[in-house]
Amino acid sequence: MEFKTPDWNKTNDGLIPAIIQDARTKNVLMLGYMNAEALSKTTETGKVTFFSRTKNRLWTKGEESGNFLNLVSIKNDCDQDSLLILVNPNGPTCHTGADTCWKESNDSNFGFFSELESTIEQRRANADGEKSYVASLFAKGINKVAQKVGEEAVETVIEAMDNNDELFLYESADLLFHYLMLLQAKGFTLKDIEAELMKRKK
Repeated sequence: MEFKTPDWNKTNDGLIPAIIQDARTKNVLMLGYMNAEALSKTTETGKVTFFSRTKNRLWTKGEESGNFLNLVSIKNDCDQDSLLILVNPNGPTCHTGADTCWKESNDSNFGFFSELESTIEQRRANADGEKSYVASLFAKGINKVAQKVGEEAVETVIEAMDNNDELFLYESADLLFHYLMLLQAKGFTLKDIEAELMKRKK
């Protein structure tokens, strides 16, 4: 774990901000402050330690609750006067019991794919088969959804063996879209697939 020593001369009180981010979900969990001693203890113990301005002492997150922030890595910013600390949290981070200090859920987010999952879920819930392709396919039952995934998979394989990248990407997008529908038809989401793949990580 390599990072440069912060430029403590840029501070008036010897404290620099430390942004805490979940190493897996990439969600920001909290903001704390560190002095040189807190940073040293963090790297030595593997448990994130701050300097508490209210208690006027070093404070290891989780020392009372058991909700430690297990250190993964430390990064400097471009000016060497703040830190980005990636962690594996052991339970909720905020003292209120929330996952983050912004009262957000610390769930995985897959960007546009999560947005697409939500759209599929909404159109399934507000079913209007005449207006929505998603709703009409769900209405035909899981066998039809599964069949469509199979058809798209075959088309993707066929295009993979050709040299038309545009068609390959087109069919790949169709395959993924219908696979997201099949996951929901079975009561699952991408988070369940992520969890299964994480169990296989060696």
